Amino acid sequence: MGCSNCGTKNGKPSGCKSNGGCSTGGCNRLNIFDWLHNLPLSSFDSVCKIVEISFNNGSRKDYFRNPMLQHFEKGDCVTVEGTGGFDIGEISLTGELVRLQLKKKGISENATEFKKILRKPTEADMQKWKENKPREKEILTRARAIARQLGLNMKLGQVEIQADGKKATFYYTADDRVDFRELIKMYANDFKVKVEMWQIGARQEAGRVGGIGSCGRELCCSTWLTDFKSVNTTAARYQNLSINQTKLSGQCGRLKCCLNYELDTYVDALQAFPTNADTLQVAKATAFLIKKDIFRNLMWYTLPDSSKQYPLTINRVKEIQLLNSQGVEPNALEAVELTTRKTKEAEPEFVDVVGQISLKSLDKQPKKRSSNYPHKQSIFRNGKKN
Repeated sequence: MGCSNCGTKNGKPSGCKSNGGCSTGGCNRLNIFDWLHNLPLSSFDSVCKIVEISFNNGSRKDYFRNPMLQHFEKGDCVTVEGTGGFDIGEISLTGELVRLQLKKKGISENATEFKKILRKPTEADMQKWKENKPREKEILTRARAIARQLGLNMKLGQVEIQADGKKATFYYTADDRVDFRELIKMYANDFKVKVEMWQIGARQEAGRVGGIGSCGRELCCSTWLTDFKSVNTTAARYQNLSINQTKLSGQCGRLKCCLNYELDTYVDALQAFPTNADTLQVAKATAFLIKKDIFRNLMWYTLPDSSKQYPLTINRVKEIQLLNSQGVEPNALEAVELTTRKTKEAEPEFVDVVGQISLKSLDKQPKKRSSNYPHKQSIFRNGKKN
């Protein structure tokens, strides 16, 4: 998904020189712009000692404490504490913005559960990381075959190996609870690592895999969206969208997260529309509501004896409701005539800067006999020499 000329070297992109903040998301997913990095601080002690570190190109992020005096910038590779060893990650956020993120999540900055940054990665650390990282695809293929052999109803989506190769985290999706006690034993014997199983949802899996949505852009869950809210068909009904599961579903098979983006705007706009206006009684028959147009403040009705749609204003609907409550049925709906007025564009006035040209000048003229050599014509005439 990233730019083609952005090669990563030692944890930093060498093409765009943005130190891990590539705007395309190819260097690191779920990038955050640190708009507080130039904030003047009174003293060095007031600097936030907690940094956010991303692993596996941003698919997993965690907070670590920096006990050293060395200051790290965004995009730097560091060696951190792991499970029974060490791991290598990339710093994705530092400074006051981390303090705000911790406050938002209700995590104390002085908590003791933060793991520590050990050092900048040495050549030996990077060598182990390069040796163990290519094993992920091989382990994932073998792990899927073992799960299929045991008949477990689960789907393995991704495997992440620690930099030192001592632990492997398996991410899977499942509809029901899975008993993988025997599975863990087989994984530990085959791969010689400490096994950790993490169950994730379908939306998280789509965010890890990535892809292009129907809008033509990268998936929101793999670029910037971190909080997944529940989406139901009520959001589609508020926006007058057809309940088509194929069009409303995303790459994860669930309803698209973008259905919630404009939902609040539609809900606020629909408050001006009258309630209990699904049917209106007129002299001809009963009119049924088919849709609401919040941009024009119109409500569209149809009659049983015709397929024609009648747009009514909000005030007219309220008037008919008032008459119906009094037992009066109006003769007609009095629909609004919708006319599209297209203003005639003025023809541009062109200035003739090359002069006029007529069609006759384009006709081919008969070639005239050349008279560039009059002396020769006087010498040779009628085939005889004068």
